Amino acid sequence: MLGLWMFAAAVGLLLIGYPVAFSLGGTAVIFTLLGSDLLPNMGLTLPWAPLFDLDPDLPFRVARLNALPSRIFNIMGNYTLVAVPFFVFMGVMLEKSGLAEDLLETMGILFGRLRGGLALSVVAVGALLAASTGVVGASVVTMGVLALPVMLKYNYDKGLATGVVASSGTLGQIIPPSIVLVILGDQIGVDVGSLFLASFIPGFMLAGLFMLWVIFVAITRPKAAPALPPEARTLKGMALFLRVLKNLIPPLFLIVLVLGTILIGLATPTEAGAMGAIGAMLLAAINRRLTLKNMMATMDQTVKLTSMVFIILIGATFFSYVFNQLGGAHVVDNFLLNLPGGFYGFIFFTMLVVFLLGFFIDFIEITFIVVPLLAPIAKQYLSTVYGADMEHTMLIWFGVLIAMNLQASFLTPPFGFALFYLKGVAPPSIKTTDIYRGIIPFIAIQLVALLLIILFPGIVTFLPEFAARFSGN
Repeated sequence: MLGLWMFAAAVGLLLIGYPVAFSLGGTAVIFTLLGSDLLPNMGLTLPWAPLFDLDPDLPFRVARLNALPSRIFNIMGNYTLVAVPFFVFMGVMLEKSGLAEDLLETMGILFGRLRGGLALSVVAVGALLAASTGVVGASVVTMGVLALPVMLKYNYDKGLATGVVASSGTLGQIIPPSIVLVILGDQIGVDVGSLFLASFIPGFMLAGLFMLWVIFVAITRPKAAPALPPEARTLKGMALFLRVLKNLIPPLFLIVLVLGTILIGLATPTEAGAMGAIGAMLLAAINRRLTLKNMMATMDQTVKLTSMVFIILIGATFFSYVFNQLGGAHVVDNFLLNLPGGFYGFIFFTMLVVFLLGFFIDFIEITFIVVPLLAPIAKQYLSTVYGADMEHTMLIWFGVLIAMNLQASFLTPPFGFALFYLKGVAPPSIKTTDIYRGIIPFIAIQLVALLLIILFPGIVTFLPEFAARFSGN
């Protein structure tokens, strides 16, 4: 039971807002003292042993913690995780260089003649930014600053406008190159390139579902999603074509550079991330926006985000090691392996837990705390149900399921980060209730997409299997 008390203590600290890394690492330190042989060896008794149902004769030895420093150094030496700062740098540089702004303005003019066209352009730009940056915060803030005032100016429904901006900005969570997918690949034990390949169709399928909802609203409630008036559509003909061509080439270039080299096996995700970072700087230079100010701001933001990810990872490593030594993983394994409904009972329960946790804690915390507990059980189930030959492919499918589920954590109140980003840049006329009302349909759409992936695994496995056949593996 001591492992479960430890898990509950960590979650309690997270819910009251204590910093994640210190919640995990601090809890591990405290429960090391509670459950190890350190204090008894110093001549101190264990008065709390009956309270925690702890057998004083069976504590785990502190000597086992000698393995912890090597685990931390393994994190720092993990080649795959080097992709994280590269992708962050690439995304922030594109934001600072104004590429996203140019793309959004151009797509707005292109789709503006259609009813609901502005909302459709926001979804399209969200998908393109996701495929070329992978940074959710940058996408939400950029579109919130640029698109939301324009949509409100032309009398879009406040709920629809805020819902489209918030949900489209989170597409960077599931469409590669996604930082979440890099971390998930490391935690689950699958190669990131295969995870990128597997999430490609689900990510753009989700963007398509968002567009279908916008079209449905535009047909059923025309006043909620009007077309732009003629005087707002200034560019036409060849001028519009040249502007679209000019502003679409840069993101498509980055998508081909980053994803293409990964998918055809020319580069690892880390190498592709490095090329993407260089490519983002080249695009900024071409647009004469590679200034010292932009460079310093990009590096500052990259260091902050990367440091946050890695300090949480170190705390989570300490937490999971002590949790396992206290027998917590054994309790979790027994519970998950004996759920009613077998494999599908396990899938339903894990998806429900991840979704509910997304209301209260961040996707990084869920990835580092919960996923390492679920991955070994998933391997056992998948090996039994699909056979050893399909275990790796279906484990990739399981990773995409979690990624799709985690994307909803950006939208679910009260702690959805996309909602905070949007509220921070929204005009004063936008109330929090407008944002909450607007994101409800898009959360439902994400759950529908999650259900489709569960019922039709081929949506995820098609590209990895095709790539394996193509390469002869």
